[in-house]
Amino acid sequence: MSDSNTVEVRILDKEYLIACPDEARMQLESAAKHLDSKMREIRNSGKVHGTERIAVMAALNITHDMLQGSQLSESTSKIIQDLDSKLDAALAKA
Repeated sequence: MSDSNTVEVRILDKEYLIACPDEARMQLESAAKHLDSKMREIRNSGKVHGTERIAVMAALNITHDMLQGSQLSESTSKIIQDLDSKLDAALAKA
């Protein structure tokens, strides 16, 4: 098991200390920057007020984007499987 260190990240002008293994530090910092960016985008739109509401909206947006990417990957896999089956059938006839 790897050693955990405390990493300081800044999200929407507030500092958070997060326990994180050394090898995951860059990913944590990247995730924090992404979250900070999304929260600032929502806050700057002026449509959502309050840090908690901004955080929930950011979480929903990020989750939606992640699920869309997952669905795209599943669709791509299905297309590849279908093409593979058609190729096998065509080669079997030849």
